[in-house]
Amino acid sequence: MDLHVLRSFQAVAEGATVTDAAAEARVTQPALSRALNRLEAEVGAELFHRVGRILRLTPAGRVFKEYVDAVLDSYDRGCRAVAEVVDPEGGVVSLAFLHTLGTWLVPRLVTGFREAFPQTRFELHQADENGLAQRLLDSTADVIITSRDPGHPLITWRRLLVESLWLAVPVRHRLAQRQRVRLAEAAEEQFIVLKPGYGLRSVTETLCRQAGFSPLVGFEGEEVETLRGLVAAGLGVSLIPVSREASTAPDRNPDLPLRYLQVTDVQAARDIGIAWLASRTLPPAPQRFVDHARSVTADATAAPAPQG
Repeated sequence: MDLHVLRSFQAVAEGATVTDAAAEARVTQPALSRALNRLEAEVGAELFHRVGRILRLTPAGRVFKEYVDAVLDSYDRGCRAVAEVVDPEGGVVSLAFLHTLGTWLVPRLVTGFREAFPQTRFELHQADENGLAQRLLDSTADVIITSRDPGHPLITWRRLLVESLWLAVPVRHRLAQRQRVRLAEAAEEQFIVLKPGYGLRSVTETLCRQAGFSPLVGFEGEEVETLRGLVAAGLGVSLIPVSREASTAPDRNPDLPLRYLQVTDVQAARDIGIAWLASRTLPPAPQRFVDHARSVTADATAAPAPQG
């Protein structure tokens, strides 16, 4: 049994074919099949059963995988700890973040951090709110940037900034010539929202309730850019963070396919925060990144008011 075989076992257990796992390990498919057979002999149990062309874990395999995951995670963290001792200015930051923050906040934070610590390497992952918290709990990320406190006793969360949300309407909408609007005025509109599980979905529902109504959901998406596109197509309205392009667009730009209206009757905003496992002492590089993120965003508010 060696780490290469355990990594291949992990890959196959998580859905990869033996052929793909073999290619990743740079061995032939027959060689990997024999290695997996030897692994089963060492463990003393059948770890996989075949379903068509796919290998699925047996009950024994599921139990074994939990320990394999822990072994590989411990080994990888050990290698990272040694690397940071050898090169204290380098290290690795495993960072997971909301999709909506990948267009502006995360690039800004990472770029600024690497100006001070150019040897640091980042492993970047995107996920929804629930997926982000799970990445911390599974130890597949050191730090997450998310739009709300996960509310989990094992996770420490700190606010970085407050991001404004705007009511996006189609350019020919009855409210499009306005600059400000009460959210209650959109009570009869079809709302375009993210799917359940996304933080922006729950924020939208909460704000609508505060305005005195439940949103009539017309369409659901998985990315904010999809919401913008559907609004621009005239399919509804949406509460979304303003894009950088819109925030600098000339007033009443005829080329802008939608309008952003400031909401006045409820506090249309969401918190953006950074989180890590409370029970874990962060390695030097992730801790430096947390300190950097909190420092550069202190008292910050995201994006100026849009002009279109």
